[in-house]
Amino acid sequence: MCLAIPAQVVELRDGDSAVVDLAGVRKEISLSLVEGVAVGDYVIVHVGYALSKLDADEAQRTLELFAQIDAPTPA
Repeated sequence: MCLAIPAQVVELRDGDSAVVDLAGVRKEISLSLVEGVAVGDYVIVHVGYALSKLDADEAQRTLELFAQIDAPTPA
């Protein structure tokens, strides 16, 4: 099974590279598979590649679901 996660683009670099942020973790990724990405956009990232752009509301809902999965269960 593969997992792709939403991340926000915080910096565009030369060529097809960008830096994304996910909960404070920043990583350089490739934008070679996606066109028209700008700083502030959300992209779905898998193994260092942006696969597609994602609506900001959908990205937030997905990130909230990931946070719930990681949250401790109430006693």
